[in-house]
Amino acid sequence: MSITKNTKYGDINISKEAITTLAGGIVSESYGVVGMASQKFLKDGWAELLRKENFSKGVVVKEKDGALELDLYIIVSHGVKISEVVLEVQKKVKYMMEKTLDVDFETVNVFVQGIKVIK
Repeated sequence: MSITKNTKYGDINISKEAITTLAGGIVSESYGVVGMASQKFLKDGWAELLRKENFSKGVVVKEKDGALELDLYIIVSHGVKISEVVLEVQKKVKYMMEKTLDVDFETVNVFVQGIKVIK
């Protein structure tokens, strides 16, 4: 899947990989987020904390009825108010993605896969 934009200079194709990498980078810079998690739980329900180069694995882009949706799988820091962190991640990702790519995202779903204690 890719997004195609037509301009007077020609066509622009934005790949799914570019979208997921951009979204993962935005999420990783958000307050209270320790990192991205794999969408699949590992054995015994543990979430895998992804390294910077694998952030795109914690993001799923879906196209539903012509509208784009993002699913973000994150791990948050212990001691933060999870509802506030999730709300800020949703707002920040939606704003930055729409501003950067000039594409509307109908929904941004955030799934908290775990909480990490930072010493």
